[in-house]
Amino acid sequence: MRYVIIGAGAIGGALGGRLRQAGQDVVLVARGAQFEALRERGLRLTAPDGVFELPVPVVDGPDALELADDDVLVLAVKTQDAVAALDAWAARPVRGGGTAGERLPLVCAQNGVEAERLALRRFRRVYGMCVFLPASYLEPGAVTVRCAPYTGALNLGRYPSGADGTAHRIADGLEKANFLVPVTSEVMRWKYAKLLGNLANAVEAVCGSLAGDEAKALVARARAEAVEVLDAAGIGRATDEEQRELRAGRVEVRPVEGGDPAGGSTWQSLRRGSTSVEADYLNGEIVLLGRLHGVATPVNEALLRMANEFARSGREPGSMTAGELAAQLSQ
Repeated sequence: MRYVIIGAGAIGGALGGRLRQAGQDVVLVARGAQFEALRERGLRLTAPDGVFELPVPVVDGPDALELADDDVLVLAVKTQDAVAALDAWAARPVRGGGTAGERLPLVCAQNGVEAERLALRRFRRVYGMCVFLPASYLEPGAVTVRCAPYTGALNLGRYPSGADGTAHRIADGLEKANFLVPVTSEVMRWKYAKLLGNLANAVEAVCGSLAGDEAKALVARARAEAVEVLDAAGIGRATDEEQRELRAGRVEVRPVEGGDPAGGSTWQSLRRGSTSVEADYLNGEIVLLGRLHGVATPVNEALLRMANEFARSGREPGSMTAGELAAQLSQ
């Protein structure tokens, strides 16, 4: 099995780097400065167990790669970039006949819960992956991962539900690469639970930190709204206890010398100067469900609005206080 990882940022780079270290067949798909850096110098992976210079194979798009029937596509771009990536790959021919959308499994390794639906419109075999993998990508060619003894926890299952032999084969290769990969028939329970945690990303990006009583209060209010919304929608999720039990003693954040500063995915996007962030599919998912089920979501609406405004205007992450952000709730 060859892992074709579409998107070589923090998550894609971490997956590709560890797979390469373990001798698994992997190719990264990158673009722009990241592609050039990976092609010229390889990937520098900084982790609790050391710094590794890894010559990971890289291409700049689907036209540069011949697909075979033992490939698995791992979608690791942000959800706002998913449609373009899915459209580019679904129609690609596979050696022996047919297209990627018809024949190959596709794993959605994004935050949020929308990418799987987008993928299922284009691919017959879609798998969800709930990614707990604290990682940073702030400069081309370099990724920092922070957990040990396992690099991350990757709950994996067929979408919308089920667990099959392909899921177990994908998990087996990832487990050889130092990931904890439970195969589950209800992967979306885990992804909705992760969504609750990711609501804090907007607060961290705008305020620069989740420390302080005001920031913590905003996160708590956003999460309380989300719980009410998910309950109204009848959407189940893994409990906090289940998540702690899965990771305890196995996936724990450790000190990393010489790595990137820690920060969530939205904060990292703003630090890199991105003009878009994934808030539409995090806080925006709660806003959408709230509107569908008649639940007010003013906190998540404000967080969504400000995260997108920071991206559109190129504003520096951390340039608004939590108090100033809280004041946006009345606007």
